[in-house]
Amino acid sequence: MKNIKLVIAVAIILLVIVFIFIFKDKILKIMYPKTYQEIVSIYAEEYNVEENLIFAVIKAESNFDEKAVSHKDAIGLMQIMEETADDIATRYGIEIDHENIRESVADVKTNINLGTKYLSILLEKYKNKEIAVAAYNAGIGTVDNWIEKDIIKADGSDIENIPYKETNNYVRKILRNYEIYQSIYG
Repeated sequence: MKNIKLVIAVAIILLVIVFIFIFKDKILKIMYPKTYQEIVSIYAEEYNVEENLIFAVIKAESNFDEKAVSHKDAIGLMQIMEETADDIATRYGIEIDHENIRESVADVKTNINLGTKYLSILLEKYKNKEIAVAAYNAGIGTVDNWIEKDIIKADGSDIENIPYKETNNYVRKILRNYEIYQSIYG
């Protein structure tokens, strides 16, 4: 009886392995979707940000839940703070309803627009993904302070030294998501 159970268990495990091997790409595309592709493409092109990086941020920030709100009250797919949204919209002429900013930021198209613009600003400022993504999470002032105090290098080569555990994990998660998106979609 023990041998029959063992044989059945091994057969099931082998079937699962074969199933995963055969359907790996489909499974990965389900786990790492490109939901909102049209909107992401528009703003990726407009702001010169790689689509896969935007999808990596959305995946990490909200897992594609457009109604997501963080414990710090960041809103939507790309988890934008109201103050950040207001600042970006004002500085760069992005149309939002300042009287109903929460609802504006929650709108999918507006959220991706603002989040991608903010990402483009950070990429322009820091000239690399690692530090830009750290600033997306921890804030520009914090990251500038780390660089100034030589806690991290401006080239992003030592992201393991990011002192905030949350930001350190966040950067690793975004970079992992980005690599997965690159491997699936190119």
